[in-house]
Amino acid sequence: MTEDAQGRQRKRGRLRLALALLVVILAALIVPPWIGVNSYKSRITQLMASSLGRPVRLSSVEIRLLPRPAFILTDLTVDEDPAYGAEPVLHANTVTAFIKLLSLWRGRLEIGTISVDEASLNVVRTSEGRWNLDSLFSTAAAHAGSVVGGTGPDSQRKPLPYLEATNSRINIKNDAEKLPYSLVSTDLSFWQEEPGEWRLRLRGQPARTDVNLDLADTGEVRLEATMRRAAELRQRPVHLDLEWREAELGQLTRLLFGADPGWRGDLRGDLQLDGTADAAQIKTRLRATGVHRAEFAPAEPMDFDANCAFVYHHSQHAIDDLKCDSPLGDGRIHFTGDMPAGTPPRFTVEMDHIPVAAGLDALRTVRSGFSPGLVASGTISGKIAYAPLPPASAAPPVKTSKGLRPARTQDGKPVLVNEGPLTGSLTVEGFQLSGDGLSTPIQVPKVVLEPVVIGSVVQGRKPDRTLPSTQTPALAATLEIPAGGSAPLTIAALLKLSGYAAMIHGHASLPRFRELARLAGMENTGELDALAGDPVVVDLSAEGPWSPAERISFSSVPPVMAVAGVSPAAPPEGADESGIREGNSLTGTVTLRNANWKADFLASHVLISQATLHLDNTALRWDPVVFSYGPVKGTASLNLPASCDVAASCLPHFQVHFGDLDASVLQAAFLGAHEKGTMLSTLIERLRPSTAPVWPPLEGAVNADSLILGPVTLREATATLRVLPTGAEITGLDAALLGGRVHGSGTLRAVGSNQEKPSYTLEGKFERLKPAAVGQLLGLRFSGAGLDAEGKIELSGFTDKDLADSVQGTLNFDWRYGTVSLPAGAPRRNGSESPAALAKTASIPPALAHFDRWTAQAEIANGMIALKKNQVQRGSHKQAVEATLTLGNPPKVAFAAPTEKKP
Repeated sequence: MTEDAQGRQRKRGRLRLALALLVVILAALIVPPWIGVNSYKSRITQLMASSLGRPVRLSSVEIRLLPRPAFILTDLTVDEDPAYGAEPVLHANTVTAFIKLLSLWRGRLEIGTISVDEASLNVVRTSEGRWNLDSLFSTAAAHAGSVVGGTGPDSQRKPLPYLEATNSRINIKNDAEKLPYSLVSTDLSFWQEEPGEWRLRLRGQPARTDVNLDLADTGEVRLEATMRRAAELRQRPVHLDLEWREAELGQLTRLLFGADPGWRGDLRGDLQLDGTADAAQIKTRLRATGVHRAEFAPAEPMDFDANCAFVYHHSQHAIDDLKCDSPLGDGRIHFTGDMPAGTPPRFTVEMDHIPVAAGLDALRTVRSGFSPGLVASGTISGKIAYAPLPPASAAPPVKTSKGLRPARTQDGKPVLVNEGPLTGSLTVEGFQLSGDGLSTPIQVPKVVLEPVVIGSVVQGRKPDRTLPSTQTPALAATLEIPAGGSAPLTIAALLKLSGYAAMIHGHASLPRFRELARLAGMENTGELDALAGDPVVVDLSAEGPWSPAERISFSSVPPVMAVAGVSPAAPPEGADESGIREGNSLTGTVTLRNANWKADFLASHVLISQATLHLDNTALRWDPVVFSYGPVKGTASLNLPASCDVAASCLPHFQVHFGDLDASVLQAAFLGAHEKGTMLSTLIERLRPSTAPVWPPLEGAVNADSLILGPVTLREATATLRVLPTGAEITGLDAALLGGRVHGSGTLRAVGSNQEKPSYTLEGKFERLKPAAVGQLLGLRFSGAGLDAEGKIELSGFTDKDLADSVQGTLNFDWRYGTVSLPAGAPRRNGSESPAALAKTASIPPALAHFDRWTAQAEIANGMIALKKNQVQRGSHKQAVEATLTLGNPPKVAFAAPTEKKP
C-alpha cells in the first residue's frame, strides 16, 4: 500500500471516530428525554425496596448519560420497620445511582454505585437491645446472594451496590426517643468485598444538639470495619479499627455529659476489635496530654498512656481477662480483672512508685478549688485485690425496738470490719505538702492505706423482718498533723471508689487553721484574718463524692461564717449504699475560746470568751456565743440558712440576750461616742474606721432584762429587728414601761458619708401606763385610771442634749378619771411672790384637779412637747389647758392660765 493510500485510510479512521463521538454526544443530548424514565422509577423503587427490605419512596427520577450513565433520584426516603419507630431510617434530597452498562446488554438493570449527599440516617436501638441495622443488613445480605436467573452461579446473584455518602448526618435513637448525640459531616462507604463479606469505612465529627459545642474541638472519628455473613448481627465475625483523634477534653466532656467540669487537655483514643459481639477480642489505647483544670495550667500537666485488652461478651454483658497498664510519672500502674455476668467483679491494682503529685493532679482535675501553688511529694506503692465474699460472711443486722438499724459504735460511727473483699495495702512514703501559703510543710513520713469494710444494714419496714447487711469496701488510714495546738489534728480517712469520708479531731492554732482552710479549697478565708486568740478545738466529719465537687466557702458575715467556712448552699439529695451523699457534707463542731474579733463596722474589738459552731451539712448554728464589747456583755446565737431562692429570706437569724443594759452605753459601744473632750470619745475616735461602716445583713431578736433609756427603764424588753448596711429596722418592740406596756417600731441610720450623727425614727403605742409612775417621771403627782397614748418621733445625735434638741414628732394621749397635783413639799403660790419666785413654783390648772377624761394632741419640737388641741372634761363641763414639757433629765412641766369652754 502506497503512502498516499495509508494517509487517506488514516484520515477516514479519524473521521469515523469523530462521527461516532458526535453520534454519542447527540444521543446523550437527544435520547434521554425520549426514554421512559417513569418505568425505571417503578423498577428502581422495587429494586431498592427488595434489596433493603424496607418501603422506598421517590419523588422523581432523571437519567444522565455523561460522564457516566446514572439515575438521579430526588427526595429518596427509606421507611423504617414499625418495630423500630415511625421515622424514616434514611432520607436524602439527591441520590445518584450509577448504572452498570454491561448489565443492560444482558437484559438486566443493575446499579453499581449509589452515592448520596447530605443524607440523614437514623440508627435505632430498642429497649430489648435490638438494632434496626441488624434486620436491614440481614435483608440486604440475603438479597445480595439470591438467585435471579442466568446460567452461571456467580451471574445468578444480585451484587450489592457500592454505597457511599458524603456530608451526611447519623442520628442515634433509643426506641422512639432521638438522643442528642450524632455524627455530622460524615463520609461513609459500604460495599461487598466478595460474596458474604462486607466492608465499611466512616469518617465523621461527633456533635450534640442540646448544648453549644466548638465542633472543631470535638475531634474526628474514623472507623474501618470488615463483617462476614451470619444469621444475626451479633454472630457475624467482625474486624473493626476505631480511632477518635484531635479531641479537646473540655469539649469532649460537654459532648458526653452535657456540661463542662472544667477539664482541659488533648485526648486520642484507639480501639481494635476482632471476633463477634458475643466473643470480641478488644484492645484499646487512651492517650492524654496536658490534662489540667481550666483555671490553672500547672508546670507539669498530667499525661498518661493507658493500654487495655479484654474479651467482651455482648449477650452476657461480661468482660474477661481485663489487663490495663500505664506509666505514670516515674512509676507504673497495672490493673487486671474480670467482670463476669451476674456476679460482682474481681480486680487487682498494683502501683509501683506512683508519685503522690500525680494523685494531686488527678484530684485537681476532678475537683476544683486546689491551688496550683500546692506542691506534693512522695510515692505510693503496693497492691490491692478485690474479690467478693460469699453471702455467708455477711454480718447479721442489728435489731432494736425501732427495727433493723446499721451497726454503729457508741459515738455513732459505722462499724468497721477488718475482713472484707479487699486485701493487700498501699503505702505512701515521704508524704509532704508545701507551698500555697503554708508557713510549715505538712509532713507524714509513712501512711499505710489498709482495706476495711463499712458495715451497714438496710432498715426493715417491720421490727421482726430480717434483711441482709450490705458491706462497702474502702481503704482506711489514720495520720496525725501538728497544727499548733496542745494536741495534733488526727485525721481518720476512708477512701472508696465513689467518694471519701474523713473524721478530723484535735487542736489547731488560728493561723494554722487559716492555712488548712485555704489548703482545703475553702473560699473567702480572708475573713479568718480578723480573728485572734487561743487554739480552736476541731471535731468534724466530712464526706462526699470525688466528682462533681461542691465548694465549701466562707461567708462574709463574721465571725460566725468566717470560722465556719461553709456557704449556705443546699446539698444535692440522695445517697449511695455507704451513706456518702451525692454532694459534699460537713458535720461537727468548731469551738473558740478567749478569742477576739475586729470588724470594720465596729469601733473596737469583740472579746469572745466562748463560741461553739455546730455544722450539719450546710445548716450552721452558733450556740452559744458568750461575748463582751467594752462594757456591754451578752450571750448570742446565730442560725445561717441552708438554702433559699429569695435573697431577702436568706438573712442569717440571730438571738442576743443582755442582762441590765444602759442604752447610752450600748450606743457608745456600737456607734462610737462623740462627746468631745472625754477620754472615751478620744479613744473610740482613734479606733473608728476611716470610711463609713458597712453592717452585714442580719435579722433576729434582741432581748434584755432591763433597758435604761435616760430616766425611763424598759423591763423584759424584746425587739425584733433587721440589720441593714446603713443601720437597722426595728420591726417589733415590746416591753413593760411605767407600769404598763409599750409596743413600737423604728429605724436607726448609722453615721455615713452624708450624716455626721446617727438618726432615729420611732413609733410607739402605750397601753395602761400607771399615772403615778408617769407623774413621778414629770415631777408631779398623778392618780387615776390607766393612761393610753401613741406617738411618732424623729431625732438624731449621741448625747441626751443632741437627742432632746433634735426631736420632732407628735403625741396623742387619752386619760380617764385622773387627778394632777403638786407632790408633797413642792413650793406653792401665796400671792406675794416676786416674778423670780413665781418662776420657781408650779401652778396646776383647777380643771386638772379632778377630771373624767383628758384627751390631747401634742407637738414635739425644739426640745419641748407643747399641748395643741386638747380637752379636759368633767361631767358636762369641758375646758382646754395649755402646757409645755421641756425635755431633759429631769423633764420640766409648765402650765399656762386655764381657758374654759362653755357647754
